[in-house]
Amino acid sequence: MKKTINVSNQGATLDTGRRNFLKLGGIGLAMAGLTLIGCDDDNDFGMTDNGPVFDLGTGDVGVLNYAYALEQLEADFYTKVVNNFYSGISSVERDLFTDLYHHEVIHRDFFKAAITGATTNILPTLEFKYPNVNFNDRNSVLATAKALEDTGVAAYNGAGKYITNAAYLVIAGKIVSVEARHASAIRNIINPGSTDFSGDDVIDANGLDLAKEPKDIVMVAGGFIKTPFTWKERGIS
Repeated sequence: MKKTINVSNQGATLDTGRRNFLKLGGIGLAMAGLTLIGCDDDNDFGMTDNGPVFDLGTGDVGVLNYAYALEQLEADFYTKVVNNFYSGISSVERDLFTDLYHHEVIHRDFFKAAITGATTNILPTLEFKYPNVNFNDRNSVLATAKALEDTGVAAYNGAGKYITNAAYLVIAGKIVSVEARHASAIRNIINPGSTDFSGDDVIDANGLDLAKEPKDIVMVAGGFIKTPFTWKERGIS
């Protein structure tokens, strides 16, 4: 069955008075109407001692749920940052984190609406933990933001080849371009005026962003995720 949904940015609380490339990047995603076609419901639950464990699913549904999990994590992190800015934060850093917060919430809500419109197999709201993050410390917050943004870019790049629907691939390409801007901005805050935005740790010998397999991404991001899930199709269990 074909299911069509329309997602708009109406009601989003973006401060359009600040004209910076990050803000424009978020709006550029536009939350344009997206037709989700041919996604089959694919409920697959495993069991643990604490009850059922959600499986992300197969095909495009699995990839969308995977992206949704990562966007939930980033949105949750930046929500915590902006709700209690670290002491001594500059106006530039405050604006940057506020922009990133808005972007990630838009990304998260977009995936939730898109997947809900296509299938009943939608990842539930996850719970997160930050055992090694001190939200009152600038260096700790920036280091975590850097790790999350770099991981997000590599995750989208690595999962792109598993997307079969061209419309999904276009959306993923738009979102990863915004995530790359996030990563660049964070790196510039940490080391202003440097070339860290395209450092050897994130750019390969061919001048391309790194791409990592879902299994490798979950090994890194899993340290923040309290809610268990599997993605059996990609060897994550």
